[in-house]
Amino acid sequence: MADIADHPERDWTVLLIGGASGTGKTRLSYPLARRFGVPIVEVDDIVEALQAMTTPEQQPALHRWATHLEAARLPPEDILRIHLAVADSLAPALAAVVANHLETDTPVIIEGDYLTPAFAARQAFREERADGRVASLFLHEPDVDQLVANFSGRESGGEQRGRARVSALYSEWLAAEAARSGVLMVPCRPWSSLQRRVLAVIGRRV
Repeated sequence: MADIADHPERDWTVLLIGGASGTGKTRLSYPLARRFGVPIVEVDDIVEALQAMTTPEQQPALHRWATHLEAARLPPEDILRIHLAVADSLAPALAAVVANHLETDTPVIIEGDYLTPAFAARQAFREERADGRVASLFLHEPDVDQLVANFSGRESGGEQRGRARVSALYSEWLAAEAARSGVLMVPCRPWSSLQRRVLAVIGRRV
């Protein structure tokens, strides 16, 4: 943590951290939250809450993985389409969370792989106001072998190459969307300097 101690304080109220599964969002987010003294909202928790309060008929996209178990065996491109459909379904709920934190001026880091660059750009310019209160960044790791290693380092259950292929495909999709949306995409590697690099750009109002 010594490499981030001398960075300036935050100039954002909401920081969105996105990226494909296995890119290190959580590993980055929690040290940042401790550094800035702010809470974290994990998008996965919002998904769990919404699933508990809705039915598959009401929110078919949110329940797709539970109601169509065979979907996990689809080609990566099809899995990505399902993932993006879930992201679209979540967008109104996530926008409400962002709006609440802006209205109450309560800082927060929101992290999850259902965040998209288009969503982040809309929040940054909500109500045609580009005041810098919503910052965002997306982590980029397109290498399948590295993602396999990342999954193996944090989870049991053997090699997850199929999952890594989906994450690599999603990471490339995010990079293209980030370029179109004007949202920052940060390479994960070298990991040893990631926190320092992220803090440098946050200090410049990401």
